[in-house]
Amino acid sequence: MDAFLVDVVRTGRGKGRPGGALSKHRPVELLAWLIEALRERWGPLDADDLVVGCVGQVGDQGSNLARLAALWAGEDQLPGQTLNRFCASGLDAIVAAATRVAAGEGAVLAGGVEMPSRVPMFADRGAWFDDADVARRTRFMHMGASADLLAHDHQIDRDALEAWALRSQQRAAEASFASIVDVDGFASEETIRPETTRETLAQLPTTYGELLKREVARVGDVEPRHTRGTSPALADGAAVALIANEATCRARGWTPRAQLDGFGSVGVDPVRMLHGNPAAIRKALKRAGKTIGAMHAVEINESFAVVPVLAQRELDLDDEILNAWGGAIALGHPLGATGVILTATLLERLETQGKTQGAVSICGGAGLATAVIWTR
Repeated sequence: MDAFLVDVVRTGRGKGRPGGALSKHRPVELLAWLIEALRERWGPLDADDLVVGCVGQVGDQGSNLARLAALWAGEDQLPGQTLNRFCASGLDAIVAAATRVAAGEGAVLAGGVEMPSRVPMFADRGAWFDDADVARRTRFMHMGASADLLAHDHQIDRDALEAWALRSQQRAAEASFASIVDVDGFASEETIRPETTRETLAQLPTTYGELLKREVARVGDVEPRHTRGTSPALADGAAVALIANEATCRARGWTPRAQLDGFGSVGVDPVRMLHGNPAAIRKALKRAGKTIGAMHAVEINESFAVVPVLAQRELDLDDEILNAWGGAIALGHPLGATGVILTATLLERLETQGKTQGAVSICGGAGLATAVIWTR
């Protein structure tokens, strides 16, 4: 595919609550700072558009945030588009940008942002969860309850979930992320809990039991298994990538970091909504003409611990291939930004290891998932 990632920059992830490291800044400011960081590295961007993934498009994240960020950054020519594909929004912003440059546009910025410290989850009061008739007709289930249902269906016990969570914390604590740019003195990851042990995880109460009780008539008795320690940390964060086609890269003297080889999005059972990653990855691999065995690194969002545990089993992924630098359980999940952040992490992993092939995938609410295949 004639679509190349020239560069990607991001903020660190701050705690997604008032008082978190990024909470005093507006989402539009984070995006604008990152656009300015790319401009400092590459000179005038002369991009055709800015596509931004964002889930809670209300309040500070409303009013076509992409256009506002373009204006704030002094890129008045960018019309700006904000899209919502739930947790996959940032990754789909990259796909949207890539398809457009492959179709002839020279360069498109692709980003994502989410700040639950300023716009809490469900603040948009969407019909999916806030309208009883819509929720019934579309088979709404809370994401945490869906995670417990998946663990029940696939016989993944709490011990296995906590083993993954501990792995995520330990690996994140050891990782170093060069894609982070300084934002008002903050250039790190605030949500990691390096003091985590199996004992402290085992002491945490389960989180989604009451939600499961409401679902007994539909899914039967399901034992709650996920806790706060095996769920993704809410985080503030933003990321922006510069995507261009080959002709533009040559004309502007840009040396890209990776080529987008294939992508795929799927819809799955909305009740077991967190199980789309394997299917999305297989679809993207088929389009790219590659196999899972050729991947040197895979990043799958740790939506809940059951997600990577199940994906590792179904895709037969080696432990050093999947999420080798930790994931959202430790590092946080700024919903609309996570897909771009995971792309940055994947490229850093490949560059550090001197490897070439990788995949990124994220599942999302109501039963969907997107995956992208990259060649460094």
